[in-house]
Amino acid sequence: MEKTITLSVVLTFFVVTNILNVSCFKYEPNWESLDSRPLPSWYDEAKIGIFITWGVFSVPSFGSEWFWWTWKEAKNPALVDFMNKNYRPDFTYPDFAPQFTAEFFNANEWAEILKSSGAKYVVLVSKHCEGFPLWPSNYSWNWNSMDVGPKRDIVGELAKAVRSKTDIHFGMYHSLLEWFNPLYIQDRENGFKTQDFVRTKTMPELYELVNRYEPDIIWSDGDWTTTDVYWNATNFLAWLYNESPVKDKVCVNDRWGSNIRCKHGGFLNCNDKYNPGVLNKKKWENCMEMDRYSWGYRRNARLADYFSMHELLSEVAETVSTGGNILINIGPTKDGMIIPIYQERLKQLGTWLGVNGEAIYGSKPWSHQNDTITKNIWYTSQIAGADVSVYAILLFWPTDNKVILGAPVSSSSTIVSMLGYVGNFDWKPNPGGGIEVTIPPITINKLPCNDVWVLKLENLFN
Repeated sequence: MEKTITLSVVLTFFVVTNILNVSCFKYEPNWESLDSRPLPSWYDEAKIGIFITWGVFSVPSFGSEWFWWTWKEAKNPALVDFMNKNYRPDFTYPDFAPQFTAEFFNANEWAEILKSSGAKYVVLVSKHCEGFPLWPSNYSWNWNSMDVGPKRDIVGELAKAVRSKTDIHFGMYHSLLEWFNPLYIQDRENGFKTQDFVRTKTMPELYELVNRYEPDIIWSDGDWTTTDVYWNATNFLAWLYNESPVKDKVCVNDRWGSNIRCKHGGFLNCNDKYNPGVLNKKKWENCMEMDRYSWGYRRNARLADYFSMHELLSEVAETVSTGGNILINIGPTKDGMIIPIYQERLKQLGTWLGVNGEAIYGSKPWSHQNDTITKNIWYTSQIAGADVSVYAILLFWPTDNKVILGAPVSSSSTIVSMLGYVGNFDWKPNPGGGIEVTIPPITINKLPCNDVWVLKLENLFN
């Protein structure tokens, strides 16, 4: 009896000790510890995100979202001339803010547009480098969307709509620096040896955003002028991972200091439009604009300035096949409209994903990312136990209804089909390796989609 009790006590002590050890575990404020945190699985499974770049720069809507800096700091001749021709001599950038009216901004409508795209997460620019928060920040008096301009909590309205009407994860972009904030300028002139701006502005804002809106992503930017030490990045991230209300689900990128990009963080997006084209050891993201020349809305954009649907799908295929997520940007107007070409592209993307999402969502990189014989074919895979399905994403339609896939190693039981099409396709071994697939004549009205088609291959040897 005494031995039984003693054994029971020992086992209880062992279990309780292990539970306490797990519950007491804390990430330390250094990159070795922070990088050991597993990236929440939802992010890799999501694959597709939408980025929304909106702010006071949407009022002039000329040049880009860097309007203020390009006008006043770089003194770009085109912007200087634009201001001289269209505005009074004493006009300042803050004078644009009252014109940032957002009268047509409807968060529920935006949520429906985002849902139609098939995206699984959204990242809203909560504050760009101009320093104008899209929420009623306690740390930006008379320079936020509640005090001037919209007179609304943009972040709060969109977060509520996205969460109530969709299954999309809600995230926020936040710029660490503010180009013309006097405190930031003073710290910079001090060689970043003082941290008055970080202590009284940047960090209080970040804590406020997390505690108030509980985002699934903190997408940091504006880090490039100095190191993570000035930004106090590791202390913030340790709190975010250990104590914040989103500690178990939040994801962060790598823009936490000029010495940190492409090295540390939850996932890498290095620089804008980052696309290594090959497998990366660490999870990465391709953040790309749909307007080739600006993230913010431009009134003078031409049709050719926007990515075509084929170009967009090509980016999706290449990015996902090499292990990345893709974050596609749109820029609303100053009055809160998502212009028709953005709506059309997003809806077309959602239609395509409705047919071919099996090859994208939750997929894993295959042994080959692109084909060994035929160009413009990218591969993904799905793994279910011992079964592996491989997807060949064709960026073209074969002119003779035959396509050679050099990478697959077939078996006698290999099955080839096309997502969205009923029935299997004939195939035969290709003398040069791989297989030759014959696509039966398909009438236009029976095509599963209008551009970029996906072949599904089952029971391969590789």
